[in-house]
Order: sequence, then structure tokens, then C-alpha cells
Amino acid sequence: MSDKKILVTGGAGYIGAVLVPELVGQGHDVTVLDAFLYGTDPSSDPMVHDRCRRIRADIRDFGFVDSVLARGSFETVIHLAAISNDPSSALDPEVTKSVNLDAVDHLMRSAKRHGVKRFLYASSASVYGVKDTENVTEDLPLEPITIYAECKARGEDILNSLVDDDFVGVSVRSATVCGYSPRLRLDLTINLLTDQALTDRRIRVFGGAQMRPNVHVRDLSRFYRTLLDAPASTISGEAFNVCRANASVRSLAEMIQGELDPSLPIETVPSDDPRSYHLCADKARDRIGFEPERDLVVAVRELRDAYASGLVPDRSSPIYRNVAWMKAHPIIWRGLTKQAS
Repeated sequence: MSDKKILVTGGAGYIGAVLVPELVGQGHDVTVLDAFLYGTDPSSDPMVHDRCRRIRADIRDFGFVDSVLARGSFETVIHLAAISNDPSSALDPEVTKSVNLDAVDHLMRSAKRHGVKRFLYASSASVYGVKDTENVTEDLPLEPITIYAECKARGEDILNSLVDDDFVGVSVRSATVCGYSPRLRLDLTINLLTDQALTDRRIRVFGGAQMRPNVHVRDLSRFYRTLLDAPASTISGEAFNVCRANASVRSLAEMIQGELDPSLPIETVPSDDPRSYHLCADKARDRIGFEPERDLVVAVRELRDAYASGLVPDRSSPIYRNVAWMKAHPIIWRGLTKQAS
């Protein structure tokens, strides 16, 4: 169904920069609320469209967020905004809590109070912690081991406490995302290893035996769009894993090597990262008929083509790596970004 009014927080980020144009293309009226910390390039800005409004704001500005929700008459909120991933969140746990938990709590309650009917929450597969089971399914206990994962897990609890007949809430536990986006990140496993292969002419693997689930950014975008019209009775109060394939980090490196240049060396470096799990996404298939369509190698090909066509003009820029950018601009992301419509 087209013509929904949708608020996407973090809509200028890696996932949002793919999702928002697809929502607009389906005929939805989209408002992006984002701090735009990483900037935008007007020549390739995916949010330039007469059916897409952009609001520069910080979700920690509770009063302003309330005013946006009060004026917007939104049917759906897709909440993507966050200090993303474990390394970024560890830089300042207090700021991470303020963005990834306190602001999430406020946003969810405010959305319900202002008549939003459906809230889609970007959780993470990291909420499971370290599991020894063969398949990590949604019914397993959440045992987060990082501040990032802890905040995501608590956000799910808050959302589930608010769900009722008039407020549908869904938590999306995505695998590690890969593939090209106009707001590209090169600090995600497949993207990072592909960047090394393309520019350093070698691939460096930390550990290698750890299992990692992955999903293409366009498949994840399609999952969010599927949730817009999925029956409330099927999805409300539920969490869904989203994953295309599970593979060891070493096998991902070998996939990239085989696609780009079989002669590329793969260097192995010891790692103390204990995270290793096999994510099962059968629930999304069985409940709502969703299955990812893109093989992981598609992400490698996209990045190769993007580099060749000049879409990544300076791959060494910290703008493509969250931790590097945050270390270079601590005052900006720790402070409260003033809003500007």
C-alpha cells in the first residue's frame, strides 16, 4: 500500500540512504530526522525529492522530537538512528546510553502518545551475545556483552511493553550489513575486506574462524518495507532475525579473493574477539514469507564497480568509518545538534 506518512530517524545513514529513496519510490511521504553528522553530498543526496522532507535534529532533543511527532501525523516510525556498532559505542558509554537507550525510550513513548500505529525498531543480532547453539533463533535468551548490544536489548523490552491493539511494535535483529549505499561504510566485515582487496592488494583477517551472519543492505531495506503492510497479528511484539548467509570471516575473505583476484594474499592476525554465531532467519520466512534475495558476492561486485566509477573518491576518508570519524570530531557527536528544518 502506498501513501503512508513515515518518519525515518537516522534516514541519512548507511541503511536509511538506501531505504528512504525506495520508500519514496513506492509513493510514501517520508520525513527524515537525522543529525547529518557525516554530511551529505547534494549531487548524490538520496533524500532530494518533493515527497521527502529533511529535518536536521538530534533525537536527544526531546522537546523538538515531540513537536515533530505532534505535527507529522505519522502512521509509521522506522527508527534507525543510533551510535552504531560495538566499537563506536565503546568510545563513550554515557553518550551511547543517551542516544541508544534514553532517546529510544522517549521516542517510542512519544510516538505512541501522538498516534503512530506502527513502530519498526532497528535492534541487532548482537543482542544474543556469544552462543554455542548450532542456530541462533529468536526464542533464545538475550545475553548482550557490550554497551551497544545492551541498549538494543533494553530498547526491545521498552517497545514490547508499549505494544497493544493500537500500537504495533517490531524489533529487527539484523545480521551485519554489506553492499553499496550512498552513505557508504567501509567498517563492516564484507565492505572492509573488499576495500582492502581493492586498494591494499591484500586482505587482512583477524582470527578467521569466527562465524558471521551477513545480509545485503537492499535486502534489509526490503524487509523494513515488507513490515509496513505485514499483518499486525503476525508481527506485533515480535523480533525477527534478518540474514542471507552465515560464513566464517576467513571464508568471506576467500569469497572476495575469488571474485576480485585469486592471487591476492590473505594475511591472518590473531584476535581476541569471542563473537561467533550462526543466525537463523527462518521465522521471517515462515511468518511473513520474507527471504533475502542477494548473494553476499553481490556486495563485492557493487563496491568494485563503485570504486571503478569514482563513487568513492577518497576511500581513506574517515567519513566511511564511524570510529575514525567520531575520534576526529568528538565535540560534534557528543554535543546536542541544534535542529534546523
